[in-house]
Amino acid sequence: MAKWILDPVHSEIGFKVKHLMINNVKGHFKSFASEVETSSDDFKGAKINFSADLSSIDTGNEQRDGHLKSADFFNAEKHPQLIFTGKKFDGSTLEGDLSIAGITKPVKLNVEFGGVAKDPWGNTKAGFTVTGKINRKDWGINWNATLETGGFLVSDEVAITAEVQYQQQA
Repeated sequence: MAKWILDPVHSEIGFKVKHLMINNVKGHFKSFASEVETSSDDFKGAKINFSADLSSIDTGNEQRDGHLKSADFFNAEKHPQLIFTGKKFDGSTLEGDLSIAGITKPVKLNVEFGGVAKDPWGNTKAGFTVTGKINRKDWGINWNATLETGGFLVSDEVAITAEVQYQQQA
């Protein structure tokens, strides 16, 4: 069984959501961690755990970040972490449980395995691109504002994007 630890310096965990229904606002988490255990070179059947510190959310706007951390959205004071526990990985689809604001729901994410390589210091690294979409209301994140023209300030659908690199542990 090989153990892999996320390399945060070479990884990004992001999201985007429609604002005013006309463009996307992007954000990311500055603090996150993940571990993978696998017995195969293609990572099929791997055990995957991931967490993100919700107080590290960054959308490039302090006021918006503060609102996202509030009880209107993530309620980061009461639920400081977003947690994902992988249940099944077939090489291209990752199924697992996502916990946000005290609610846990199943999700399916698309995974592109970038391969394995050795860095100049002899460390074995593995790279992945992860994408998916969730409906924030499934986790009780319901805050919104109605627009004069109809529609809403923030869409329910949230796109998830992650570029992650893991380092094999000795």
